[in-house]
Amino acid sequence: MRVKLKGLNRVAKRLADGSVIDYYYAWKGGPRLEGKLGSPEFIASYNAAVAQKHKPDDRILRFLLDAYQDATDFTDLADRTRADYRKHIRIIDAEYGDFPIAALADRRTRGDMLAWRDRLAIKSRRQADYTFAVLARIMSWSLDRGLVPVNPCRAGGRVYRAGRTDNVWTSVDEAAFYAKAPAHLHLALALALWTGQRQGDLLALTWANYDGTHIRLIQRKTIRKRQRSSGKRLVIPVGAPLKERLDALRPADAEAEHRDRHILLTLRDTPWTDHGFRASWRKACIDAGVVGVTFHDLRGTAVTRLALAGATPVEIATITGHSLRDVHEILDAHYLSRDPRLAEAAIRKLESG
Repeated sequence: MRVKLKGLNRVAKRLADGSVIDYYYAWKGGPRLEGKLGSPEFIASYNAAVAQKHKPDDRILRFLLDAYQDATDFTDLADRTRADYRKHIRIIDAEYGDFPIAALADRRTRGDMLAWRDRLAIKSRRQADYTFAVLARIMSWSLDRGLVPVNPCRAGGRVYRAGRTDNVWTSVDEAAFYAKAPAHLHLALALALWTGQRQGDLLALTWANYDGTHIRLIQRKTIRKRQRSSGKRLVIPVGAPLKERLDALRPADAEAEHRDRHILLTLRDTPWTDHGFRASWRKACIDAGVVGVTFHDLRGTAVTRLALAGATPVEIATITGHSLRDVHEILDAHYLSRDPRLAEAAIRKLESG
């Protein structure tokens, strides 16, 4: 049986006695192979050379990028998160793939990486922070496993500082959307404002998740692929305005065959894809004249409205699924920004006391 060895390079050499002998190399410029052409020793020599050629170099940062993507810390992430990480890992690899791991201990490395993030920020501060956060995560994972001497990205801060008060949906935005946006998108807005859930979790809702008084769900972003039971479970009381909309659309036989039917549907009564919903939502906002806010901003808007209604951070976290730390951060730095309505409420309380 003939076996074709890819890249095999033959070189004829004339010996001192005038005879000619063929030497074989695994590839041009590669190691010379042992044994007679086609012999088991020859094949073994070729395979060993090829294996050595493709062995990852554990002295450079690309080795860490590849190792992380093979680890459960990465593979257990949600599909969308893994896709986002891969995009940023390619950016990291282009800049630091050949960077020596040993040089991470040099104090100048941290400065170099922060300067690189600043260069990325010229194009997009938010994306620069995301890329740097992915690198920091990989460095932290590597440090825990003894693969690097230090994490030069630790506590690197952020370059993106958004004034999130400008990204809260106002009552004017809400009214404009209901007035001008297609009717099949109205329920999505109501669900987001009254539950504070992410787009993906709302698109995944079926009528089985709604019992007439509460919405029960497991947040997809908190689910690890190999540990389906680890997702954050929420039981959200349904406010009267949202209940009215849900009950108007709820199938009469929701307890039977329609339990698995999605709550949010396209005009063709089919479940939304993430991409399709984002495109339709973006167009609806443009048509309604709603600018400067996204669907994701509805999550923070819900937190804001709950706080203004008097809900405590613990109560808010129970509904939206945020950690208490995230709720405090949203309320303190991003959304409320010392909302004057809170100041008015505080004075009224003081007067009444």
